[in-house]
Amino acid sequence: MINKNDQFEIYITDLSDEGAGIGKTDGFTWFVKDAVIGDHILAAATKVKKNYGFARLVKVIEPSASRTTPACPLARSCGGCQLQQLEYDSQLKFKESKVLNDLKRIGGFTDAGAFFEPIIGMQQPFRYRNKAVYPIGRNKEGRIIAGFYAGRTHSIIACEDCLLGFEENRIVLSTIIKFMGDNDIEPYNENTGSGVVRHVLIRKGLHTGELMVCIVINAGKLKNADVLCGRLREMLPSLKSFTLSVNRERTNVIMGTRIINVYGPGYIEDLIHDRDGSQVRFRISPLSFFQVNSEQMEKLYGTALEFAGLTGNERVWDLYCGVGTISLFLARHAKKVYGVEIIPEAIDNARENAELNSIDNAEFFVGKAEEVLPEWYSKEYRKTGEKIDVIVVDPPRKGCDENCLKTMVSIAPKRIVYVSCDPATLARDLKYLCSEGYRIETVRPVDMFPQTVHVETVCLLSKLKSTQHIEVELDMDELDLTDAEKKATYQEIKDYVLEHTGLKVSSLYIAQVKQKCGIIERENYNKPKSEDAKQPQCPPDKEKAIKEALKHFGMI
Repeated sequence: MINKNDQFEIYITDLSDEGAGIGKTDGFTWFVKDAVIGDHILAAATKVKKNYGFARLVKVIEPSASRTTPACPLARSCGGCQLQQLEYDSQLKFKESKVLNDLKRIGGFTDAGAFFEPIIGMQQPFRYRNKAVYPIGRNKEGRIIAGFYAGRTHSIIACEDCLLGFEENRIVLSTIIKFMGDNDIEPYNENTGSGVVRHVLIRKGLHTGELMVCIVINAGKLKNADVLCGRLREMLPSLKSFTLSVNRERTNVIMGTRIINVYGPGYIEDLIHDRDGSQVRFRISPLSFFQVNSEQMEKLYGTALEFAGLTGNERVWDLYCGVGTISLFLARHAKKVYGVEIIPEAIDNARENAELNSIDNAEFFVGKAEEVLPEWYSKEYRKTGEKIDVIVVDPPRKGCDENCLKTMVSIAPKRIVYVSCDPATLARDLKYLCSEGYRIETVRPVDMFPQTVHVETVCLLSKLKSTQHIEVELDMDELDLTDAEKKATYQEIKDYVLEHTGLKVSSLYIAQVKQKCGIIERENYNKPKSEDAKQPQCPPDKEKAIKEALKHFGMI
């Protein structure tokens, strides 16, 4: 029997959803932080339950082939990164497994591998965060520090240069800390509620380079704030906005609702690049929600746009639309986009962003999706008879509200694009939607948060038993094959594309490319069941991959 503080050897055979190594001793399960699959380690028990326990890594006896040296010296003590000790390719495999396992275990989709596409990773998985929030405090020696909370605590680990953030962050923090010392300004003390400076929020536009600094204060003003602003502007000419956020509450909520503008317009701007080379410009204020990884956000929204299959004639609803990032990204490709969000300030930002981009086919509503959507639909459908073609939903980590799911089912759009930040709640919600007449077509994760356990996922669902739904039935024995078609089956083409490019392609996409190349298909193979149905079209990267396969098999 292993007791608390006992040391023991263990082999790590799996990872938990939180990134802890999992191993067993005599059938007893242990969770060991900082261990990776394949490690043989010495661990020390920290907490022992009836059927499982927690332990800390004491020493790596024999490292896993997937283990790497963390780039950050604070990786183990800081609570921000859970996977820096795991090489990046293995991080991506872990995240793929996490999504797949939740789909199977929670959603009941035992065939999830059939519609699962490889995760979209990053070439450079560091220095990607366009937003960082640093708590300010004093260390044991009494020195003012900025950093991050250690895991599951409010103890600040000093770190002015997080390797996930931009390099300007270090200059901002060191300047503020020196200014506080020069002006006898105390950091906030959570235990007593005294002190002035609580947090520093830093945001940067990846494409514009514009920089924002917002200091959260436990006071009505900050002494000599204009002097500090001058120092920051001298050090960082890219500074476009300097504000103060007043938060005098004894709370864990970081930002206050009152914003004092010291310099600049109170916001910065950044761009999202569309697949056709156009750009959507966004204004970002201290309280705005904006994805923290700009590079991967473009891939995430590009995937959502591909799944939506827009041709320019669709009516689209974007539920939980926030400041309209996805809405405006979709609007350039749809007839009309409607966004709904419960936070009034976010809708104000969405409308401003639409005006900023001269987008006039996007309309926004304040309220709960399950209340706004049915009311609008009943009135609009009676008036025009036009249905909703696509619903895009990007809920918070808790997933969709039950009434929101029921509303989507009752509206019955041809396609639902679900963007999720939590695989567990995604699997739960997909299970409900598929029990109510929808089918999963494609699921693709996107790594928005390298070095951490978090993963975003985009899923396409289509409506079953609908005149607009595409049914593909292929019986090779019944086809009158041409010489070209005899050279490779659809499955052989799919396997070749997957092996050589990592892309999963559907039979529908292969059929479309074959037709473009003059390879004859049976007449009804590539047609929807109704004349006005809109088929998703094969994306350029997949079309190129399919053509390479057709060349390989001598079909073209």
